[in-house]
Amino acid sequence: MLIRATKYLTNTMSKHLYYLIFSLTFTLFLSCEKEEFNTSANAYLTFSQDTILFDTVFTSIGSSTQRFTVKNPYNKNLKINSVYLAGGENSPYRINIDGFPGTRLENIELREKDSLYVFVEVTIDPLNEDLPMVVKDSMVFQFNGKQQDIDLISYGQDINLINGEIIGTEIWNSPKPYLIYNSMLVDTNSTLTLEAGTQLFFHKGSRLYVAGTIVANGTFELPIIFQGDRLENDYEDIPGQWDGIWLMAGSQDNVFNFTEIKNAIIGIQVDTLANTTNPTLLLSNSRIENMTSAGIYAQGSTIEAYNNVIANCGQYAVALTIGGSYEFYHCTIGNYWGYSTRTTPSVILNNYYFDINNNLQRRPIDKALFGNCIIYGNKESEVVIDKYEDVDLHYKFDYTLMKVDKDFSTSDPTNFENVIVNYDPKFIDPYNADYELDTLSIAKDKGKKEYGAMFPYDLNHENRTLDLAPDLGAFERLEK
Repeated sequence: MLIRATKYLTNTMSKHLYYLIFSLTFTLFLSCEKEEFNTSANAYLTFSQDTILFDTVFTSIGSSTQRFTVKNPYNKNLKINSVYLAGGENSPYRINIDGFPGTRLENIELREKDSLYVFVEVTIDPLNEDLPMVVKDSMVFQFNGKQQDIDLISYGQDINLINGEIIGTEIWNSPKPYLIYNSMLVDTNSTLTLEAGTQLFFHKGSRLYVAGTIVANGTFELPIIFQGDRLENDYEDIPGQWDGIWLMAGSQDNVFNFTEIKNAIIGIQVDTLANTTNPTLLLSNSRIENMTSAGIYAQGSTIEAYNNVIANCGQYAVALTIGGSYEFYHCTIGNYWGYSTRTTPSVILNNYYFDINNNLQRRPIDKALFGNCIIYGNKESEVVIDKYEDVDLHYKFDYTLMKVDKDFSTSDPTNFENVIVNYDPKFIDPYNADYELDTLSIAKDKGKKEYGAMFPYDLNHENRTLDLAPDLGAFERLEK
């Protein structure tokens, strides 16, 4: 029995060993068999884009990353012999294919119906040219004795780089834009003058601090631009791309005329006023738009503003807090923020705050005047008066269209005169930043003539004194 059992086990093990050796041999045979590829000269790769276009790229700084896909549309694998930049090692572009960087990659196997992910970046060398230049290259795919290519196109711009610098008294008038990295500061007792047409682009997280004075005096034809440094079309109106402008405590005599400030966190923050008879900020003929927090955030300061659009802010368009003195004439404050749920009004007036020790601090508002203005938006109430009762808060809405809650009383003539309440001003297209008045707008010819005479030309440089009465807001509608 023992011998039989031994023979049985021996035979069984031999069979298992045979099957194991056969299985391994067959597997090795299959693995050594040459993999078949689609070698047809008529085969083509398909691309998600045929041209990779970078908008304005600042010299020496680099760009955002663009991505596209390369697909094998066939039921057979394709072998790409090489992928390379036509400009070779000297190309300003950089490529990465499925995690592998280089200027030339070879023997890439693309499985049937599968795709490759290609990432492209560009850095443009300074050429000391004032006008944008076009930088081109191409990405070449060679396979099956043929080639296909993708065009790479960038518009480069030489710049004046400001990297975390403290600026003394200077005049900026270069035709090249100024790119601010790591913020900048206008020093105490210094004045930075920006001449018409000057452009300032801010990298993410950067801010313009002003301890002294800034005079940004643009013109209707050549406004001064403050915005983020992402110039691709997708970023044209995206808020929060840079931190904003901060007129610090003690800053004085600041002027912003014919300026465009957009896509920041706070457009202009105005801190406690200096000892001066002039306003801390004179803001005129300007647009402040697309702020994640506030368009104007004032704390115990003085502001005179006219012919401005302040629009599309995630919290407040205009916050006048902890006291101060403010005058707004012919301003359009339109808040149709749609990036998140806005819980705050467009305009808030406030005369107190709690300090770091939770002690109540009272600051009177000596004046808050809105004359010939429009305050409207997509919330039920766009105006809040946050008044501590035993502290002065003097305000007046004079010949102004405003949207308020149904419980908000406008019956006191000391604070409200000739106001239009809760009527849609009929902007032409506020969700696309067009705050001019439609021909059926109730705001037409409803302004106070005295205010119109003070500021006879609107934001479009149209004369608002030629018809029955000035329109409310920053734009005068002139029927053709």
